[in-house]
Amino acid sequence: MMSAVVTKDLSKHYKNVKALSNLSITIDRGEIYGLIGPNGAGKSTALRTLSTLLRPTSGTAKVFGIDVVSDPEPVRKIISYLPEEAGTYKQLTGREYLNFMAEFFAEDDNAEHIVNRGIEIAGLEERIDDKTKEYSKGMRRRLLIARTLMTRPKLAILDEPASGLDVRHAHYVRGIIKGYVAEYGVTVLLSSHNMLEVEFLCDRVALIDEGCLIDVGTPKELTQKYDSVNLEEVFIKVTEAGGGVFNG
Repeated sequence: MMSAVVTKDLSKHYKNVKALSNLSITIDRGEIYGLIGPNGAGKSTALRTLSTLLRPTSGTAKVFGIDVVSDPEPVRKIISYLPEEAGTYKQLTGREYLNFMAEFFAEDDNAEHIVNRGIEIAGLEERIDDKTKEYSKGMRRRLLIARTLMTRPKLAILDEPASGLDVRHAHYVRGIIKGYVAEYGVTVLLSSHNMLEVEFLCDRVALIDEGCLIDVGTPKELTQKYDSVNLEEVFIKVTEAGGGVFNG
């Protein structure tokens, strides 16, 4: 079976800065795959490249067999990307925002059906007709997660999906992601600084530092390998030690 994502020696350089260096990963269909690493490790660069927003300096990246550089349009039709800094249009209601976004994807699927899915995912039925400027940060993030998943993409790319949320909203967002993958077989690639979130959500995790892949494994495999009680401890040990490029 064709993998959901395959990158080979993917690199992105900005003058003297190597944001990504020969990143090679494979993500299986229906998998929740996490990227973790310190600030500036190259996580967001990898996500933006796979989202066709950045062109790599060298190497290849394919999403369901489609090259993100030579054939970006078909890739964009099967993915959905949520940046960490994404926002909503404050003068629109939640329903109007979802409807606006649904119109971009409503080809074979009816826009109204897409919006209804989004409302259900967000769980904001009682506030969906309020303007988003009246929403809390947690409510806006739930709306954005709904926008990302309501089109049922083959690949959802999420940069810090629960960033800055309180416990209740973060728990809800993680539940949405986990449940949606289980129900519809969506593949998810996410980046997060929250190790609890990564450990709860991800089937496998890639540790990257200074643009390089350090190691890959399930949360259990990584905690055992590095003799750690959780992924947070793995993260500290690997990044403080300076890692070492993974060759497996």
